[in-house]
Amino acid sequence: MPAPIDLHTHSSVSDGTETPTQLVDAALAAGLGAVAITDHDSTAGWREAFAAATGTGLTVIPGMELSTNYGPASVHMLAYLFDPDDAGIIRETARIRDGRAHRAERIVERIAVDYDLTWADVLAQSTDGGTLGRPHIADALVAKGHVATRSAAFASILHWQSGYYEKYYAPSPLDGVRLIVAAGGVPVLAHPATHGLYRVIEERVIAELVDAGLFGLEVHHRDNTEEGKERLFGLAAKYDLVVTGSSDYHGEGKPNRLGENTTEPDALARIVAAGTGSAPFRA
Repeated sequence: MPAPIDLHTHSSVSDGTETPTQLVDAALAAGLGAVAITDHDSTAGWREAFAAATGTGLTVIPGMELSTNYGPASVHMLAYLFDPDDAGIIRETARIRDGRAHRAERIVERIAVDYDLTWADVLAQSTDGGTLGRPHIADALVAKGHVATRSAAFASILHWQSGYYEKYYAPSPLDGVRLIVAAGGVPVLAHPATHGLYRVIEERVIAELVDAGLFGLEVHHRDNTEEGKERLFGLAAKYDLVVTGSSDYHGEGKPNRLGENTTEPDALARIVAAGTGSAPFRA
């Protein structure tokens, strides 16, 4: 029986709590055969993850979770096996990261009116060169004793209806798919059936994304509803999209555990065959 495959994880390069090396170690401890490193809007962890996996037998799939905006909702696009040196990718992810950082500063300014919190508190929770965002604000709120956990912060102070929330720049899902495909990558829509009507993407939009090169749907994910999963299975069959599953692991930043949802080997094989911008790391 093949070892499990987990295609959605985060390191401290974005909002995970483990370095890429620690992430690889955790993947090995979990018995995974392949793991994708998919930090938000950044490829900065790839090289360290490859080095950590050398000689272990673990396959590392280079990837990223690209931020996009659709109406009032933030929609995430998993990008696999693209060229990290592609000019379009570099330019757009830099713009997104800059937008995230400035948005985070504005959120902190708002929160600071009601809570003891400074920008320095947030920076203390981040990694140099990483993608800074709301999870780092959450960790700062935990460190200051305002909430017990990161999840509690998102359920209260950082909730989108709290009054402190602010959107940030990100391309549309359609532009995101086009960007990934142009860089030789394979786009998969991340957890597209989560709770709330504001998260729903209409089939006509899915069809547009497929025409642009959308390759798959992340169906097996703890945040997708059961009803939503059924809809996604139907869409995957109708548009011949690959079905993936993953943990969306963030270390101790979320309750998600490595390997709690996984991807079938034939699905990964289809992704690998389609990707032309970079290759899986196997050593």
